Amino acid sequence: MPKLLTVSLSLIAATIALTGCNREVPDTHPDQPVTKRRALFKEFTRTLEPMGLVSRDRQPYKADKFLEQAQALKKLSTQPWPLFTPDSNYPPTTASPKVWQQEEALKKAQTQFLQAVDDLNQAAAGTDLDRIKTTVNDVQKACKACHDTFRNEKLL
Repeated sequence: MPKLLTVSLSLIAATIALTGCNREVPDTHPDQPVTKRRALFKEFTRTLEPMGLVSRDRQPYKADKFLEQAQALKKLSTQPWPLFTPDSNYPPTTASPKVWQQEEALKKAQTQFLQAVDDLNQAAAGTDLDRIKTTVNDVQKACKACHDTFRNEKLL
């Protein structure tokens, strides 16, 4: 067999093998709370990212658009928490068991996040760009603090 064909077949076999290893465990729960909350958190990211770009002066500030994004984040902000039910700690979750072991700490993290989102919305309704940037950073810090504590590091 020509060497190029052997190498090509080896690369194809390796690709197939690696693809099989990366397949995520399906969410088999009838209500799919893990899938639903992960989709909500991805929507958080898609909503917050453009505001983060504004806060770092990488995109121009457009007051109407920014306020719209802040309001969308506020609407999303309460939705994932009820999906952390006792029966939702199963693969493919990336939530740490701490979510269920440290319920008060999780509740505190949620409260801090919700307050940061409220502050962001109040700032976005105004014209103080420095305050707006600070509140975006506060929301991002609240997200990171929760991830640092309640997200399973092995699965990141």
